[in-house]
Amino acid sequence: MRRWMVGAVMVLMVAAQPGAGAQAGESALQRRIREIAAESRGKVSVACSLPGTKLDCDFNAHGHPPMQSVFKLPLAIAVFRKVELGRLSLDQPVRFMPEDRIPHAYSPLQDKNPEAGVEISLRELLRLTVEMSDNVAADILLRVESGSNVAEGARAVNDEIAALGIRGFHLRDGEDVLHRDVSAQYRNWFQPAGAVELLRRIADRSPLTQEDTELLLGWMRASRLNARVGGDLPAGTVVAHKSGTSDVDNGLAHATNDIGLITLPDGRRLAIAVFLTDSTAGDAARDKTIARIARAAYDAAVETK
Repeated sequence: MRRWMVGAVMVLMVAAQPGAGAQAGESALQRRIREIAAESRGKVSVACSLPGTKLDCDFNAHGHPPMQSVFKLPLAIAVFRKVELGRLSLDQPVRFMPEDRIPHAYSPLQDKNPEAGVEISLRELLRLTVEMSDNVAADILLRVESGSNVAEGARAVNDEIAALGIRGFHLRDGEDVLHRDVSAQYRNWFQPAGAVELLRRIADRSPLTQEDTELLLGWMRASRLNARVGGDLPAGTVVAHKSGTSDVDNGLAHATNDIGLITLPDGRRLAIAVFLTDSTAGDAARDKTIARIARAAYDAAVETK
Protein backbone atom coordinates (compact mmCIF):
# COMPACT_ATOMS: atom_id res chain seq x y z
CA MET A 1 0.00 0.00 0.00
CA ARG A 2 1.08 3.58 -0.48
CA ARG A 3 2.52 5.79 2.23
CA TRP A 4 2.55 9.52 1.68
CA MET A 5 3.04 12.62 3.72
CA VAL A 6 -0.38 13.72 4.84
CA GLY A 7 -1.72 16.59 2.76
CA ALA A 8 -4.69 18.86 3.21
CA VAL A 9 -7.42 17.31 1.08
CA MET A 10 -11.04 18.38 1.01
CA VAL A 11 -13.52 15.58 1.72
CA LEU A 12 -16.16 15.34 -1.00
CA MET A 13 -19.19 13.76 0.64
CA VAL A 14 -22.10 12.24 -1.24
CA ALA A 15 -24.33 15.10 -0.21
CA ALA A 16 -22.16 17.35 -2.36
CA GLN A 17 -22.43 15.12 -5.42
CA PRO A 18 -24.33 16.35 -8.45
CA GLY A 19 -27.93 15.26 -8.12
CA ALA A 20 -27.61 13.65 -4.68
CA GLY A 21 -31.41 13.52 -4.38
CA ALA A 22 -33.77 11.35 -6.43
CA GLN A 23 -33.75 12.24 -10.11
CA ALA A 24 -36.68 12.19 -12.52
CA GLY A 25 -36.26 9.64 -15.28
CA GLU A 26 -33.60 7.54 -13.57
CA SER A 27 -33.84 3.76 -13.76
CA ALA A 28 -34.62 1.49 -10.83
CA LEU A 29 -30.97 0.40 -10.92
CA GLN A 30 -29.75 4.00 -10.79
CA ARG A 31 -32.04 4.64 -7.81
CA ARG A 32 -30.60 1.62 -6.05
CA ILE A 33 -27.05 2.78 -6.73
CA ARG A 34 -27.96 6.24 -5.44
CA GLU A 35 -29.23 4.66 -2.20
CA ILE A 36 -26.01 2.67 -1.73
CA ALA A 37 -23.88 5.72 -2.59
CA ALA A 38 -25.66 7.76 0.06
CA GLU A 39 -24.19 5.45 2.72
CA SER A 40 -20.65 5.45 1.34
CA ARG A 41 -19.29 8.52 3.16
CA GLY A 42 -17.55 9.55 -0.02
CA LYS A 43 -18.10 10.33 -3.69
CA VAL A 44 -19.26 7.41 -5.84
CA SER A 45 -18.85 7.23 -9.62
CA VAL A 46 -20.30 4.30 -11.59
CA ALA A 47 -20.86 3.09 -15.14
CA CYS A 48 -21.79 -0.27 -16.63
CA SER A 49 -22.65 -1.84 -19.98
CA LEU A 50 -24.39 -4.96 -21.28
CA PRO A 51 -24.65 -4.99 -25.09
CA GLY A 52 -28.10 -5.32 -26.60
CA THR A 53 -29.85 -4.05 -23.47
CA LYS A 54 -30.89 -0.75 -21.94
CA LEU A 55 -29.11 -1.50 -18.68
CA ASP A 56 -28.16 1.86 -17.15
CA CYS A 57 -26.27 2.33 -13.90
CA ASP A 58 -24.58 5.63 -14.79
CA PHE A 59 -23.91 7.68 -11.67
CA ASN A 60 -21.43 10.52 -12.12
CA ALA A 61 -20.19 8.37 -15.01
CA HIS A 62 -18.17 11.20 -16.57
CA GLY A 63 -16.48 12.38 -13.39
CA HIS A 64 -12.70 12.33 -12.99
CA PRO A 65 -12.05 10.04 -10.00
CA PRO A 66 -8.40 9.27 -9.20
CA MET A 67 -7.83 5.79 -10.59
CA GLN A 68 -4.77 4.61 -8.65
CA SER A 69 -3.74 1.11 -9.83
CA VAL A 70 -6.62 0.82 -12.28
CA PHE A 71 -4.16 2.47 -14.70
CA LYS A 72 -2.20 -0.80 -14.80
CA LEU A 73 -4.80 -2.39 -17.09
CA PRO A 74 -4.48 0.27 -19.84
CA LEU A 75 -0.71 0.13 -19.32
CA ALA A 76 -0.67 -3.63 -19.92
CA ILE A 77 -2.77 -3.25 -23.07
CA ALA A 78 -0.37 -0.59 -24.40
CA VAL A 79 2.63 -2.87 -23.78
CA PHE A 80 0.90 -5.85 -25.38
CA ARG A 81 0.20 -3.71 -28.44
CA LYS A 82 3.90 -3.02 -28.84
CA VAL A 83 4.62 -6.74 -28.48
CA GLU A 84 2.16 -7.51 -31.26
CA LEU A 85 3.79 -4.87 -33.47
CA GLY A 86 7.12 -6.63 -32.96
CA ARG A 87 8.71 -3.75 -31.04
CA LEU A 88 8.88 -5.77 -27.83
CA SER A 89 8.87 -9.47 -26.94
CA LEU A 90 7.17 -11.17 -24.00
CA ASP A 91 10.30 -13.23 -23.46
CA GLN A 92 12.78 -10.38 -23.57
CA PRO A 93 14.68 -9.71 -20.33
CA VAL A 94 14.20 -6.32 -18.69
CA ARG A 95 16.67 -4.99 -16.13
CA PHE A 96 15.30 -4.11 -12.70
CA MET A 97 17.73 -1.32 -11.85
CA PRO A 98 18.45 0.16 -8.40
CA GLU A 99 16.95 3.47 -9.50
CA ASP A 100 13.65 1.66 -10.22
CA ARG A 101 13.12 0.96 -6.53
CA ILE A 102 10.31 2.81 -4.72
CA PRO A 103 10.66 3.12 -0.92
CA HIS A 104 7.77 1.58 1.05
CA ALA A 105 5.89 0.57 -2.10
CA TYR A 106 3.84 -2.60 -2.39
CA SER A 107 5.99 -4.67 -4.73
CA PRO A 108 6.55 -8.44 -4.62
CA LEU A 109 9.31 -7.86 -7.18
CA GLN A 110 11.14 -5.42 -4.92
CA ASP A 111 10.53 -7.53 -1.81
CA LYS A 112 12.16 -10.51 -3.52
CA ASN A 113 15.04 -8.43 -4.94
CA PRO A 114 15.62 -5.56 -2.49
CA GLU A 115 18.96 -4.67 -4.08
CA ALA A 116 17.55 -4.82 -7.62
CA GLY A 117 20.16 -5.59 -10.26
CA VAL A 118 18.28 -8.54 -11.78
CA GLU A 119 16.60 -9.28 -15.10
CA ILE A 120 12.89 -10.08 -15.33
CA SER A 121 11.03 -11.19 -18.45
CA LEU A 122 8.53 -8.74 -19.89
CA ARG A 123 5.86 -11.40 -19.49
CA GLU A 124 6.53 -11.63 -15.74
CA LEU A 125 6.52 -7.85 -15.37
CA LEU A 126 3.10 -7.78 -17.02
CA ARG A 127 1.79 -10.53 -14.76
CA LEU A 128 3.10 -8.81 -11.64
CA THR A 129 1.55 -5.53 -12.76
CA VAL A 130 -1.93 -6.86 -13.60
CA GLU A 131 -2.37 -9.82 -11.26
CA MET A 132 -0.39 -8.59 -8.25
CA SER A 133 -0.68 -4.82 -8.82
CA ASP A 134 3.08 -4.54 -8.30
CA ASN A 135 3.97 -0.84 -8.19
CA VAL A 136 7.64 -1.17 -9.10
CA ALA A 137 6.88 -3.53 -11.98
CA ALA A 138 4.36 -1.00 -13.32
CA ASP A 139 6.91 1.82 -13.39
CA ILE A 140 9.42 -0.44 -15.14
CA LEU A 141 6.77 -1.17 -17.78
CA LEU A 142 6.17 2.56 -18.21
CA ARG A 143 9.89 2.98 -18.82
CA VAL A 144 9.89 0.11 -21.31
CA GLU A 145 6.76 1.43 -23.05
CA SER A 146 8.51 4.68 -23.95
CA GLY A 147 12.02 3.36 -24.25
CA SER A 148 13.22 6.22 -22.08
CA ASN A 149 11.49 7.14 -18.80
CA VAL A 150 8.30 6.83 -16.78
CA ALA A 151 6.89 10.26 -17.71
CA GLU A 152 7.32 9.55 -21.41
CA GLY A 153 5.77 6.12 -20.83
CA ALA A 154 2.68 7.71 -19.31
CA ARG A 155 2.28 9.92 -22.37
CA ALA A 156 2.72 6.90 -24.64
CA VAL A 157 -0.02 4.99 -22.78
CA ASN A 158 -2.36 7.99 -23.09
CA ASP A 159 -1.75 8.05 -26.83
CA GLU A 160 -2.26 4.29 -27.20
CA ILE A 161 -5.55 4.27 -25.31
CA ALA A 162 -6.81 7.32 -27.20
CA ALA A 163 -5.92 5.59 -30.48
CA LEU A 164 -8.27 2.76 -29.46
CA GLY A 165 -11.11 5.29 -29.28
CA ILE A 166 -11.33 5.18 -25.49
CA ARG A 167 -12.34 8.52 -24.01
CA GLY A 168 -11.80 9.92 -20.54
CA PHE A 169 -8.45 8.35 -19.62
CA HIS A 170 -5.66 10.56 -18.29
CA LEU A 171 -2.35 9.21 -16.98
CA ARG A 172 0.36 11.66 -15.98
CA ASP A 173 2.43 10.15 -13.17
CA GLY A 174 3.86 6.75 -12.35
CA GLU A 175 3.97 5.04 -8.99
CA ASP A 176 7.19 6.67 -7.81
CA VAL A 177 5.58 10.12 -8.00
CA LEU A 178 2.33 8.85 -6.45
CA HIS A 179 4.28 7.55 -3.46
CA ARG A 180 5.96 10.93 -2.92
CA ASP A 181 3.11 13.37 -3.56
CA VAL A 182 -0.40 12.77 -2.19
CA SER A 183 -1.92 15.30 -4.59
CA ALA A 184 -0.49 13.58 -7.68
CA GLN A 185 -3.10 10.83 -7.64
CA TYR A 186 -5.79 13.36 -8.57
CA ARG A 187 -3.94 14.04 -11.82
CA ASN A 188 -4.38 10.39 -12.87
CA TRP A 189 -8.07 9.87 -13.57
CA PHE A 190 -10.39 7.63 -15.52
CA GLN A 191 -14.00 8.44 -16.27
CA PRO A 192 -16.13 5.38 -15.34
CA ALA A 193 -17.77 5.55 -18.76
CA GLY A 194 -14.33 5.38 -20.38
CA ALA A 195 -13.26 2.47 -18.18
CA VAL A 196 -16.36 0.58 -19.27
CA GLU A 197 -15.57 1.38 -22.91
CA LEU A 198 -12.16 -0.21 -22.43
CA LEU A 199 -13.63 -3.29 -20.74
CA ARG A 200 -16.12 -3.67 -23.59
CA ARG A 201 -13.28 -3.54 -26.12
CA ILE A 202 -11.50 -6.33 -24.27
CA ALA A 203 -14.66 -8.43 -24.08
CA ASP A 204 -16.20 -7.81 -27.49
CA ARG A 205 -13.55 -6.77 -30.00
CA SER A 206 -10.22 -6.94 -28.27
CA PRO A 207 -7.37 -4.83 -29.63
CA LEU A 208 -5.11 -7.80 -28.83
CA THR A 209 -4.76 -11.26 -30.32
CA GLN A 210 -6.93 -13.99 -28.82
CA GLU A 211 -3.89 -15.52 -27.11
CA ASP A 212 -2.81 -12.24 -25.50
CA THR A 213 -6.39 -11.37 -24.56
CA GLU A 214 -6.79 -14.68 -22.74
CA LEU A 215 -3.45 -14.17 -20.98
CA LEU A 216 -4.57 -10.73 -19.82
CA LEU A 217 -8.01 -11.94 -18.69
CA GLY A 218 -6.41 -14.80 -16.79
CA TRP A 219 -4.32 -12.37 -14.79
CA MET A 220 -7.40 -10.20 -14.19
CA ARG A 221 -9.34 -13.21 -12.92
CA ALA A 222 -6.53 -13.99 -10.49
CA SER A 223 -6.14 -10.35 -9.48
CA ARG A 224 -6.05 -9.19 -5.87
CA LEU A 225 -8.89 -7.58 -3.86
CA ASN A 226 -11.81 -9.47 -5.35
CA ALA A 227 -13.88 -8.54 -2.28
CA ARG A 228 -14.95 -5.50 -4.26
CA VAL A 229 -16.72 -6.15 -7.59
CA GLY A 230 -16.79 -9.87 -6.85
CA GLY A 231 -17.49 -9.64 -3.14
CA ASP A 232 -21.29 -9.98 -3.17
CA LEU A 233 -21.85 -12.08 -6.28
CA PRO A 234 -23.13 -15.67 -6.33
CA ALA A 235 -20.47 -18.28 -5.57
CA GLY A 236 -18.58 -19.34 -8.66
CA THR A 237 -19.24 -16.16 -10.65
CA VAL A 238 -16.29 -15.44 -12.93
CA VAL A 239 -14.89 -11.93 -12.48
CA ALA A 240 -11.95 -10.44 -14.38
CA HIS A 241 -11.06 -7.15 -12.74
CA LYS A 242 -8.47 -4.53 -11.84
CA SER A 243 -8.66 -2.64 -8.58
CA GLY A 244 -7.01 0.56 -7.39
CA THR A 245 -6.34 1.65 -3.82
CA SER A 246 -4.83 4.70 -2.15
CA ASP A 247 -3.45 5.13 1.33
CA VAL A 248 -5.72 6.33 4.11
CA ASP A 249 -4.56 9.68 5.52
CA ASN A 250 -6.09 10.85 8.79
CA GLY A 251 -9.12 8.66 8.15
CA LEU A 252 -9.53 9.77 4.53
CA ALA A 253 -9.31 7.12 1.79
CA HIS A 254 -8.58 9.02 -1.39
CA ALA A 255 -9.42 6.19 -3.81
CA THR A 256 -11.03 2.76 -3.50
CA ASN A 257 -11.81 1.45 -6.99
CA ASP A 258 -12.57 -1.62 -9.04
CA ILE A 259 -13.41 -2.18 -12.69
CA GLY A 260 -14.22 -5.53 -14.22
CA LEU A 261 -16.04 -7.97 -16.44
CA ILE A 262 -18.64 -10.15 -14.70
CA THR A 263 -19.74 -13.31 -16.52
CA LEU A 264 -23.50 -13.79 -16.17
CA PRO A 265 -25.12 -17.26 -15.92
CA ASP A 266 -26.01 -17.17 -19.64
CA GLY A 267 -22.43 -16.31 -20.65
CA ARG A 268 -22.91 -12.61 -21.36
CA ARG A 269 -20.33 -10.33 -19.81
CA LEU A 270 -21.33 -7.27 -17.81
CA ALA A 271 -18.73 -4.48 -17.78
CA ILE A 272 -18.74 -2.31 -14.66
CA ALA A 273 -16.58 0.42 -13.13
CA VAL A 274 -17.02 1.66 -9.57
CA PHE A 275 -14.84 4.42 -8.09
CA LEU A 276 -15.16 5.60 -4.48
CA THR A 277 -13.33 8.86 -3.86
CA ASP A 278 -12.40 10.68 -0.64
CA SER A 279 -14.31 8.37 1.71
CA THR A 280 -14.11 8.38 5.51
CA ALA A 281 -15.60 4.89 5.79
CA GLY A 282 -13.44 1.97 6.93
CA ASP A 283 -11.72 -0.51 4.62
CA ALA A 284 -14.42 -3.19 4.83
CA ALA A 285 -17.22 -0.65 4.40
CA ARG A 286 -15.65 0.82 1.27
CA ASP A 287 -15.17 -2.63 -0.26
CA LYS A 288 -18.77 -3.47 0.65
CA THR A 289 -20.05 -0.33 -1.10
CA ILE A 290 -18.44 -1.48 -4.35
CA ALA A 291 -19.65 -5.05 -3.83
CA ARG A 292 -23.25 -3.95 -3.23
CA ILE A 293 -23.26 -1.75 -6.33
CA ALA A 294 -21.83 -4.59 -8.43
CA ARG A 295 -24.48 -6.98 -7.08
CA ALA A 296 -27.25 -4.52 -7.86
CA ALA A 297 -25.96 -4.24 -11.42
CA TYR A 298 -25.56 -8.04 -11.68
CA ASP A 299 -29.16 -8.67 -10.50
CA ALA A 300 -30.52 -6.11 -12.96
CA ALA A 301 -28.40 -7.57 -15.78
CA VAL A 302 -29.58 -11.14 -15.13
CA GLU A 303 -33.17 -9.96 -15.52
CA THR A 304 -32.40 -7.93 -18.65
CA LYS A 305 -32.76 -9.61 -22.04
